[in-house]
Amino acid sequence: MNTLNSLKKDALEIFYAGLKTVDPDILIRKLFLLEDNSLKIGDRIYNLCNYKNIYVAGFGKASGFMAATLEELLVGRIKTGIVNVRNGYSAPCRIVKVNVAGHPIPDDDSIKGTLEIIQLLKNAGENDLVFCLISGGGSALFELPFNGISLEDIQRITTLLLNSGASIDEVNAIRKHISQVKGGCLANMCKAKIVSLILSDVMNDTVEAIASGPTSPDTSTFRDCRNILLKYDLFRKIPLSIKEHIQHGLDGTIEETPKTTDKIFDRVHNIIIGNNRMALDASCKKAVEMGYNASILSSYIKGEAREAAKVFGAIAKEIHLHGEPVKRPACIIAGGETTVRIRGNGMGGRNQELVLSAAMEIDGLDNTIIISAGTDGIDGNTDAAGALADGTTIMRAKSIKMNPEIYLNDNNSYSFFKKLNDLVVTGPTRTNVMDIMLLLVG
Repeated sequence: MNTLNSLKKDALEIFYAGLKTVDPDILIRKLFLLEDNSLKIGDRIYNLCNYKNIYVAGFGKASGFMAATLEELLVGRIKTGIVNVRNGYSAPCRIVKVNVAGHPIPDDDSIKGTLEIIQLLKNAGENDLVFCLISGGGSALFELPFNGISLEDIQRITTLLLNSGASIDEVNAIRKHISQVKGGCLANMCKAKIVSLILSDVMNDTVEAIASGPTSPDTSTFRDCRNILLKYDLFRKIPLSIKEHIQHGLDGTIEETPKTTDKIFDRVHNIIIGNNRMALDASCKKAVEMGYNASILSSYIKGEAREAAKVFGAIAKEIHLHGEPVKRPACIIAGGETTVRIRGNGMGGRNQELVLSAAMEIDGLDNTIIISAGTDGIDGNTDAAGALADGTTIMRAKSIKMNPEIYLNDNNSYSFFKKLNDLVVTGPTRTNVMDIMLLLVG
């Protein structure tokens, strides 16, 4: 018979099994096959003798670790390289320069590092090969606004968008239209052949959405940007420079981002090396090995975190009462990325908010655990990846005079779970493929 402590231990073990399988070092080593000068990547073969120089450029939380792996696999072949990473995600690279920059809000270091990457790519010739290493977080870490738009303007609109509840696709549509390097624009700066190794942190693995698609054609338009800003009542709040830039785009006086018909993409090969579904499959396999009746609910969970939590609560009750969709001991696994509309002034993130809301739904249910955590180890404005709750969480909170609804309304889930010692803290994980959510019923 399961106890709550053993269920918590199992939940974390299942989560970490998913996390381990999407480590970019493991993924790249599986993908690459190098024999003499013949490099096979997936279904394509590159004769390295055909290239004068090999360069590495990258941006995103995992890009430094990806670069370190490439240095080992292509030892002695890389001329130079530069990657922009988040603080705490620096990697032991010897040839590739690692720049630390701001995330989730870009800063001066984001722009300085981006300018270095651009210079490297512009120096690359037609007979060179560039490995572009892209992972989630790249939108903030790789940034160069158009002339007339300041870094402060970018920071302002980024904060407004992240706090609005807009989806990542909507946020990135706007990012792509106010940046000189996003939405396929990076590919336009480089004459060399580009192989982009991409760790996906978006649903459907849509390349143009990952780090705002610097090496991918962009299907969004200036008109989409205007509609998104109106949808979230942000058009009147954004900086004047950005408002004018979008209007120039609507008027046709500024070019649209590169589209699928653009010939620049003929020399670009975008490869998804890992995604959320891989992590869920590994977690599911681990749960089965541990004796659970496991099922993957979906890798497309989105919407408001507190609303998604109600679905997990409903499934928990269904398992208790009817043994559906799986019988006990049950493990329901899901992934995706929810959003949070900021209403209060507390600390937290989408995963902690989901778990706090779910705790209210499973209040009183025996042997029931819910965990939700970001695979990048970062949830919102905190040092936690997520949180864990069980059927006694609300009772324990009230016993120390904590009202869960007050904490939820103040977006203060971090403080709530910290007092209960139920935060999930992983530290830097080397990877980033959205979130893993688990429901265990013993």
